[in-house]
Amino acid sequence: MEALGAAVNILSAIDLSAKVGLLCLEYAKAVKNAQTEIAQLHREAVELEKALTDMQSLLEGADKEKLKSSQRLNGALKDSVMQLQMLEKRLHPSTSRKAMSRIGLRALKWPFESKEIDLFITNLRKNKDIILLTLQVDQTALLLEVNSSLSSLDQKWVLSRLQIAAGASFDSQAEEHNPTCLPNTRVDLLNQISEWVKDSNSQKLFWLNGMAGTGKSTVARTLAQSFSQSGHLGASFFFKRGESDRDGLSKFVSTICAQLVESRPTLALHIKATIDSDPHVFDKTTREQFSKMIVQAFSSTTEDPRNSNPTVIIIDALDECVRQEDVELIIHLFSHLEPSRIKVFLTSRPELHIRISFNSVQGTYDSFTLHEIPRLTIYHDISIFLSHELARIRMGYNLSVSEDRKLPPDWPGELKVQTLTEMAVPLFIFAATVSRFLADRRLGSPNDQLQEVLQYQAESRASQLDATYLPILNKLVSGLWAKQKEKVIKRFRETIGSIIILRSPLSRSALGRMLELSRDVLDGQLEMLHSVLDVPPDDSPVRIFHASFRDFLIDPEKSENWFWIDTKQAHRYIALRCLNLMEKNLRKDICNINRPGTSRLSIQQQVINVCLPLEVQYSCLYWAHHICEAGMVPEDDGDVHKFLSRHFLHWLEALSLTGLSSWAPKIIQDLQSVLPVGNTNLAQLLQDAMRLTLANLPIIDSHPLQLYSSVLAFAPKNSIIRQLFQRYMLELFSLVPETQDDWDGCLQVLEGHDNWVTCVSFSENSKILASGSNDRTVRLWLVDSGQCLWELHGHERPIVSVTFSQDSKLLASVSEDGDAQLWSVESGKCIKELNRYDDWVTSVAFSFGSRLIVSTRQDQTIRLWETGNEGSSQAYKGHEGWVENVVLSPQSGLAASYSDNIVHIWRIANGQLLRDLRGHADRVTLVSFSRDSTLLASSSYDKTVRLWRTDNGECTQKLKGHDDSILSVTFSPNTRFLASSSYDGTVRLWKVDTGECLQTLEGHVRFATSMAFSADSKRLATSSWEEFIRLWDVSSGICTQIFEGHTQSVTAVVFSSDSRLIASSSHDRSVRLWRVDDGQCIRTLKGNMGPTTSVAFSIDSMFVALASSSDGSVSVWRVDNGQCIKRYTYNANSVKSIAFAADLTLLACISDFGTIILWQNEASQPIQEITVSASPSHLEFEPGNDHIITDTGSICIHGRILSDESTTHAPIPHSCGYHMSGDRCWLMWQESKILWLPASYRARRSIILGSTVATTSTSGRLVIFRLPDREPLQ
Repeated sequence: MEALGAAVNILSAIDLSAKVGLLCLEYAKAVKNAQTEIAQLHREAVELEKALTDMQSLLEGADKEKLKSSQRLNGALKDSVMQLQMLEKRLHPSTSRKAMSRIGLRALKWPFESKEIDLFITNLRKNKDIILLTLQVDQTALLLEVNSSLSSLDQKWVLSRLQIAAGASFDSQAEEHNPTCLPNTRVDLLNQISEWVKDSNSQKLFWLNGMAGTGKSTVARTLAQSFSQSGHLGASFFFKRGESDRDGLSKFVSTICAQLVESRPTLALHIKATIDSDPHVFDKTTREQFSKMIVQAFSSTTEDPRNSNPTVIIIDALDECVRQEDVELIIHLFSHLEPSRIKVFLTSRPELHIRISFNSVQGTYDSFTLHEIPRLTIYHDISIFLSHELARIRMGYNLSVSEDRKLPPDWPGELKVQTLTEMAVPLFIFAATVSRFLADRRLGSPNDQLQEVLQYQAESRASQLDATYLPILNKLVSGLWAKQKEKVIKRFRETIGSIIILRSPLSRSALGRMLELSRDVLDGQLEMLHSVLDVPPDDSPVRIFHASFRDFLIDPEKSENWFWIDTKQAHRYIALRCLNLMEKNLRKDICNINRPGTSRLSIQQQVINVCLPLEVQYSCLYWAHHICEAGMVPEDDGDVHKFLSRHFLHWLEALSLTGLSSWAPKIIQDLQSVLPVGNTNLAQLLQDAMRLTLANLPIIDSHPLQLYSSVLAFAPKNSIIRQLFQRYMLELFSLVPETQDDWDGCLQVLEGHDNWVTCVSFSENSKILASGSNDRTVRLWLVDSGQCLWELHGHERPIVSVTFSQDSKLLASVSEDGDAQLWSVESGKCIKELNRYDDWVTSVAFSFGSRLIVSTRQDQTIRLWETGNEGSSQAYKGHEGWVENVVLSPQSGLAASYSDNIVHIWRIANGQLLRDLRGHADRVTLVSFSRDSTLLASSSYDKTVRLWRTDNGECTQKLKGHDDSILSVTFSPNTRFLASSSYDGTVRLWKVDTGECLQTLEGHVRFATSMAFSADSKRLATSSWEEFIRLWDVSSGICTQIFEGHTQSVTAVVFSSDSRLIASSSHDRSVRLWRVDDGQCIRTLKGNMGPTTSVAFSIDSMFVALASSSDGSVSVWRVDNGQCIKRYTYNANSVKSIAFAADLTLLACISDFGTIILWQNEASQPIQEITVSASPSHLEFEPGNDHIITDTGSICIHGRILSDESTTHAPIPHSCGYHMSGDRCWLMWQESKILWLPASYRARRSIILGSTVATTSTSGRLVIFRLPDREPLQ
């Protein structure tokens, strides 16, 4: 009702304010002695009307129910209506005044006194201000709500993209029944940690350590719960050995990130932007994930000065993280966190590698050791816990039994509580396990169970674990005969032994299928062990409660114990079960996708889980781990060899479907590590498998079914995997690509840069590769996996040089504008800029020991820097021209630099010029020191290499033999040999002491630049940078003709439609027509044109069209007499390809911009322009003129050609049949991906005719293959 009243009053007020405004205008015309007052009142009336109109629009809008303030405006509105009514009544002319007006007397008189009108104006202004203020309040609330909604959408979007480690957070279902500290326990410790959090001057890390079972995780859960309630908790991660999501870093950063987004929604915007810009960020290294998703997210959000609460991250059980280097990385990353408002609480056992990691970050953490707490305090806390738990057990038991069976009210008595406490101290895990044991009704009454526990009183920690677990385990065999015991123990070792050594826990159903046990048998084995195993009622994973149970079962000193688990036997058992499961389940296209170009991300996870049950997924990931841990030695024709021979590709497909293909190289490497010495068949298979996997890892990961097409088709002919699985390849190809015989030296192609890669460099430890690019970035790659470690941004121009320090911890980069930067390899951050002077840096190099860095500059100086943040620099002068490069000697403290044809040797310590080496007749291209620094080699454009003694500058050898300029030289480590490479395409090896050339290495070939199929697809014509054309028979690959006659390199070749003629264009500005049968040149076409870039015959072979590169024109010539009959012009620098329509009414060409231009026969201007996604290089019409066939596929034009209208830019047409994708990475069938092309086969020029494809490899090899005529399905 209040809102309705406001709406009515607004309408009345708007009407009245409009009337008052109009009356004021009448008075302004007629009354001269009150102009100021009239103007003021008119202004207030108009402004009030505007405010009321805005209010009305808002109240009638979609958000009217949200306008809480505007709906409570009745007071101001009623007063406005009253004021306006009074004004309107006073201002309205009376009847007598109207009569006076008719006889010409002055009719109007201003009816107000000054004080009176001031009061009206004041009241109207007050009401207007109230209305405007209310409008602002509601509009601000709406904006805030919109922002909140957007923030909420960002938050939901980010959370949907993040992979979460199941059970890792403190409030997860997996942690639900784990205890927290009872009231009045751990009081001093909890208070100390709370003070650490509040103290802004305290260290950013707090390490709580203690031996197994001392209650570290209980403290961590208590703190997480407390900080969550107080709003301090940002995230928590509880490591758990044996759970793949929780015993490593595969999902660590994404899980922490997800919780931070939930607790700090403002972070969502930055994280969303990061994922948008790099969708594969969570496939990157942990360092880069941490930097982009956590460090940069906090840095990008502004801290509210009113909120001094720090964000606490809790990480529990570092010792249960499997890889020691991962633990070291976690400690390092968090110790270097810059945001001061983040605090990190960590717990672990005090193991050596963890202590060493914390010692390496001294000064960044506080610590506390649990088992060093006074015994009396521990006794007090455990006593309270036991008293609480025993009372709960007594109450629960008494409620479920008859009166005569109830436990007495004081059970078990103070003395027994004291005894249990003495047995437990200092292990809280003892108290927790005993409590679960006594509460388990399946094992007997609490009192009977208690008597069994009390039999194991002891003092040492080892016997404390006996007292903790033996009462539970002995229940399994109590009262059984010897043979029955053996049967129970055997099954115990198979089931419990499997559970404790699994790398990731499995549910009961998955366990049963893996171990081939029925549900009844498995449940019967587990139901007696609920006090040591977490056995959920649903299909959640079965877990051990505490790592000490595993420690107890596998302790080598307990090998005489009935329940001792031989871990090697347990791993062997699981390894064989994994092989058996994969053998039974894996097959090609296991998810029945059918389409070879289907992306993994488009397959629903539910489908994958049905086709690959959890136990099969586990087997695919961890089978090799269990083989290695079991000490098994795979042999030729053994289980492993047979499995790989039948299922290697199926196994890779399964890994890809589960998003874990990046693990494949490590799994293969693990298998190689346990092979027997010698070149066995299995060793050769694994080596081939490793090469194939590394070469194709990106496509295997993204498109699993390409394993059976692209991966096999482009593998070398002698590849063992290709030969084993070639049946799959032959299902797709009717003509298989001709590939090289064996793997070459290329292990992996690293893709990621957006432009040319200009320089690369290995780190000294060979673990990292740096690459610089024209895209102005530097990337660091892990050598073993090809994973991008860092993407370094900061340069404004393309990169020309990257150099590692000798300790592999620093990287120097130089861009083409002379900007030089020094980067930390560990953090990916720029730590120093070396361009604080005016002139360009041209190269950089590190000293041995990495303390110094030397840079050459365009100002003819060399500058030496200390690598520390505040390091000073020293300049060396002596060169007469631009210093092109500098290298440092391994020993002797020398540096060598060169400019033009002169080499200088310097002493690093004082910048003294020691030697001035002259002798080269042309520019020096590179210098290199020998390992012992006694010799220096220099290469030059003068086709020679010179060897110099560094002690006296004497030239000891002048090496001649190359036919072209020499690019680089390098010494062998023993300084006996020198290698040099040259533009002549050869590499030469020299003997240093005599200057003798030992070997000339040849084999570099030039690549084909133009190709054309004959219309019947039987022949192919190709040209390279020579002056001749080769004609090939497609079926045999034999060169049948060589056409010679051009005087410069050939630019294009094309067959006539009847396959009888070939036309070729050349840089000699001529086009030649050749007869195919005898190779005779029948016409030489020349005219006023530049070099010809494209040639096309008409369908009847009577005309030929030529495209000029000088002005973009197209000319048409008669074949019979060689006369030019038509010339078309278009605004393009050059034309790449031209074609006639079948009826000769249309001519089409491709511009250098990739646009297809259509002309009609008689028109001088194009009638249509078509833009396509892939920039084609060749085109032709199909009969009927409905399609244009290009080298990247077919374009449907149908009725798009507008013969009577002006030029039209048509939308992208529909592609038909086979064609290349825009990035040339895929062969497409219409809109579907069919075949991925490796980087070495993505030729700039290719030809597709029907289902036959011809392309060139980067080595210049011609590759032809043929696919089915219809869309291929798997």
